[in-house]
Amino acid sequence: MDNFIAHILVVDDDDGIRSLVKKYLNENNYLITTAQNAEEAITKIKLIKFDLIILDIMMPGKNGLEFIQEYKNKLDTPIILLTAKGEAKERIEGLEIGADDYLPKPFEPKELILRIQNIIDKTNINNQKKIIEFENVKIDLRKLLILKDDSEFKINNTEKIILEKMINNPGKIFSREDIGYLIDLDKERSIDVIITRLRKKIEIDPKKPKFLQTVRGTGYVLWIE
Repeated sequence: MDNFIAHILVVDDDDGIRSLVKKYLNENNYLITTAQNAEEAITKIKLIKFDLIILDIMMPGKNGLEFIQEYKNKLDTPIILLTAKGEAKERIEGLEIGADDYLPKPFEPKELILRIQNIIDKTNINNQKKIIEFENVKIDLRKLLILKDDSEFKINNTEKIILEKMINNPGKIFSREDIGYLIDLDKERSIDVIITRLRKKIEIDPKKPKFLQTVRGTGYVLWIE
């Protein structure tokens, strides 16, 4: 999975559409599993955690709308509906009951890619950690606060940007250039000052940092797990 952008389930009773979508998305670095009806889709969903489902509305047996009504809340997986051009009513109903987007058939493969990318980007943003606790520290990025023991520290937007990136990439080493790019700052000394300021807010002993550490000659890393 590491080499793929996302794992997608394509559910459509049309063999030709399943094959074409799978081929095109594979060529664009997506891992694809297919199902020819809702029942087969559920069997595979029980075995695999998918990042996205592409779902045809008109299928024999349980149709796409019935599938969403029954399983959307249980899945918590984004869904793109494939609809026929004249199915405006069904598209509206699909969005009302939980579909994240729709694409009328026939469609341009490039448009499908763009819609997939848009949903995955939004999902990744929503999944980012905003509140994290470790040992005696609680960082609340929404409130721009760090709580350490009985002390409360405000953080500014620059500190928030750095912490947010590090929190969502624990163990990753960020060079000064990486950090400078994040906050639009190219002065190494200024970056060191910001890191020192953050250490005072999260470390028990800022001179001997346990969490926000320096990797000599490389940059900084946040160890929180």
